[in-house]
Order: sequence, then structure tokens, then C-alpha cells
Amino acid sequence: MSVLQRIVSRRTQLSDAGRQIGDWVLANPALSTTLTSQVLAANAGVSQSSIVKFTQRLGFKGYSEFKLALTEELGRKTALESQPLHSNILADDPLAVTAQKLVQAKTDAMFHTTNALRLDEFSKVIEWLDQAKRVQITGIGGSALTAKDLAFKLLKLGITTLTEQDSHVQIATARILSAGDVQIAISFSGERKEILVAAEAAKQQGATLIALTAPRKNKLRELANISLDTIADENQYRTSAIASRTAQNVLTDLIFLSLVQLREASARQLIDDISSDIRQILK
Repeated sequence: MSVLQRIVSRRTQLSDAGRQIGDWVLANPALSTTLTSQVLAANAGVSQSSIVKFTQRLGFKGYSEFKLALTEELGRKTALESQPLHSNILADDPLAVTAQKLVQAKTDAMFHTTNALRLDEFSKVIEWLDQAKRVQITGIGGSALTAKDLAFKLLKLGITTLTEQDSHVQIATARILSAGDVQIAISFSGERKEILVAAEAAKQQGATLIALTAPRKNKLRELANISLDTIADENQYRTSAIASRTAQNVLTDLIFLSLVQLREASARQLIDDISSDIRQILK
């Protein structure tokens, strides 16, 4: 229990003088760490001996130990507050600033990812997907959300697409792929064991492997026939895969739109038919 929490939780057990001291410290914690017991007593309106009794009541040997513990506690709190909650977003950022930083991070991810696109390789990916008998899409965690979204989009174009969030099912599905099938493996790190096992299984079955991963050396990139780079500032201060998922989504949306262009007539008809069927549910 922290020093300040002790003061709050034991307040009813303190003497009147102890409560006065405790209330003053709670109201001025940082200042309290700079004062002598004599000055603290004067500010709290109590005797100096009351300070010693107060600290002992809280479980400390004396005022020096109390002040040291409080100083360390406030130091830890300051260090935590100075660390970003996510990327460069700080705990005390106003909502408007947080929104601006979030938009900037997502915009940067989309810009850098599309700017790094190798058009010849991307065109090959579109060709493989257009001609595929079946497409399996794998992803874990945040990448699984991207995988699910892309799977639905491909289904709307008439492409048989398989996706499951359970890693065991992903591996089992990879084992039934064959030549003419395509697996899209989505992993920002490129090192997730579940994704790698499924990717290796797909390659062994003769399927073509497309990776969506960060532009650095990783095991998934080494396995893939083609890797599409997802560029995002995912540093150590990351509460969720926000920027990396944005980078993934801009690529999967581009894949979808490119296939819509390639299959324009049939794509329009299928999408219209699906929309019409869904409207019947809503009636």
C-alpha cells in the first residue's frame, strides 16, 4: 500500500493531531517531501512530537523513513505520468490533442505503407487472388480483426475465403490447402508462432503465401512468396495495435478495391445481390 493510501485508509484510527497532519500531507504531498518535521508541524498546526507519532502510526520508524518513502512514491508516479499511454499520447493530453495525435499516427501509417508499395509485386498478389481456388487468411489478436474484414470483402467478390481466429483451426485449415490456393498471413511482428506454423503448413501443401508484415527481417517474410510491408510506429508504448492495424487495413482495402476493378462487372452484380438480400432482413 502506498504512503498516501495508508494515510487515507487509517485516517479514522489517527488522533485529531494525526488527522490534521494527514490532511495537510494529502493536500501537499510534493511539498511535504521538502520540509523538516518542525516546519511540517508548524504548517499542520501541531506539535513536532505529533509528527513522529503520526509516522509511527502509519508503520514507519520515524519521520525520515516516512519522508523517504513518500519521495520515492511521488518519483515513481511522476515517471509513469511522463511515459506515453500509447505512442506519443500522454496521460494528461487534452481530448483535442489526443485526437490530433491519433489522426496523425494513423495518417502516417497509411501514407508510409502505401508509399512503400512495390506495384509490380502488388499486381502479382492481385493476380494470384483473382485466380485462386481458395484463399485462407490468418491473423492473431488485432491482426485477426483485419483478417476477418478482408475475408468478408473477398467473399463479396465471389472468392472462396477461409478464416478462423482459433490458431488450431488456422493450422488445420492450412493443411487442406493445395496448389492453386493462396494463404494471406497477417502479422506485424512476423514472429508469431501460430502464424508461422500455419504458414509453413500452407507452403508444404503447395499453396502460395502472401505476408502482410513489418518491413524488417522476420521469419514470416522469409517464408512468403511476396511480402507487403505494413509500416507503423509501434514502439514500446503500445496499448493496442492501432497504427499497425491501420497499416494493414489500408493494404487490405486496396486489395479489395483492386479486385473490384479487375472483376468490375461480376463484382458489381455480386455486391448488389448481397446488399439486396441483406435489405430483405431489415424489412
